[in-house]
Amino acid sequence: MVTKPAIDFRAFPDREALAAAFAAEVADALRADIATGGTATLAVSGGTTPKQFFRALSDAELDWSVVTVTLVDERWVPESEERSNARLVKKHLIRNAAASAAFVPLFIDANSPEGALSEIQQRVADLPRPLTVAVLGMGDDGHTASFFPGGDRLADAADPGGKALVLPMRATAAIEPRITLTLPVLLAAKKLALHIEGKGKRKVLDEALGGGDALSMPIRAVIRNVASPLEVVWAP
Repeated sequence: MVTKPAIDFRAFPDREALAAAFAAEVADALRADIATGGTATLAVSGGTTPKQFFRALSDAELDWSVVTVTLVDERWVPESEERSNARLVKKHLIRNAAASAAFVPLFIDANSPEGALSEIQQRVADLPRPLTVAVLGMGDDGHTASFFPGGDRLADAADPGGKALVLPMRATAAIEPRITLTLPVLLAAKKLALHIEGKGKRKVLDEALGGGDALSMPIRAVIRNVASPLEVVWAP
């Protein structure tokens, strides 16, 4: 018998309430890691969904000087481009109390992610790991990170037994080439959460939970391989 994948789903009345509560939880996780190990690492996703969460988290009172912020994935564009996830994070998160955090981008000035892969791999290898917190998003096609349906490196990136830390990804829906943390890096995070908003994303999640091929809806690869139910925060 196939059991339904387990998630820890929490709904909030609105996006402001979600941002405030989720930022407080992430801040608590960062503080706890700092208290025990002296540092903490936060990997976040881009897109429009996390902006309010970023702004709320940027005001959190903790020792940001020992926190390293990086990205779950990145579009292969420089920070001068609007679609840059690094640009988004610097504008909305690395400010206020969080201005003293270190930021490690996944993009470097190279023609392709493939050409820069060894350097980016080393950047990720040098991060304090496991990640303290990794925050995922999800697209309308069920992609998460840069695990896109039809992606040229999807099977490798979503392999729970894979050895790579980061991989390039090319897919029609991705528009630009991408670079992404791999599934094992995400699964190892001390706190792994999926942040989604809107009724449409709720329907996509329900479809993913209903079963089917993980590569056709890659969020399933995360849900099916987490050691404990995946934390999901949602607001309409």
